Amino acid sequence: MTAAVDLEGDVMASQLNPYLNFAGNAREAMEFYHRVFGGDLSLTTFREFGTEDPAYADQIMHGLLRTTAGHVLMASDLPPGMEIRRGNANTISLSGDDAGELRGWWEQLSTGGAVGVPLEKQMWGDEFGQCEDRFGTPWMVNITTAPM
Repeated sequence: MTAAVDLEGDVMASQLNPYLNFAGNAREAMEFYHRVFGGDLSLTTFREFGTEDPAYADQIMHGLLRTTAGHVLMASDLPPGMEIRRGNANTISLSGDDAGELRGWWEQLSTGGAVGVPLEKQMWGDEFGQCEDRFGTPWMVNITTAPM
């Protein structure tokens, strides 16, 4: 296992986290994900790091959401001149056996977005769905069925 050092100098295990980029609405998106998943949200603007350019000084340079379920989601707005490239190359996947929690997340994430695959029982026995939320982030939700 690889170790990293946090801001306090403590050694911590490495972790892999999704990092989303937005074109000026990272604050709105991260506040939405905070309402969906709960937890602690930290947002830092470009202004806080010395940017005075009014085109993006109040946009998010770094957002960090640590959810009550232990997930970590990061995001930022891209400054002018950097391009958002959306598509189907990346999807955030939520899976587990807590059907109530996962259905609740699905309902909130899919509302106002586009459902590609409705959340329903699939040929492999689990409930599964795919959607793109109202911010353009693609999600997959898989509710594991207990073996019989």
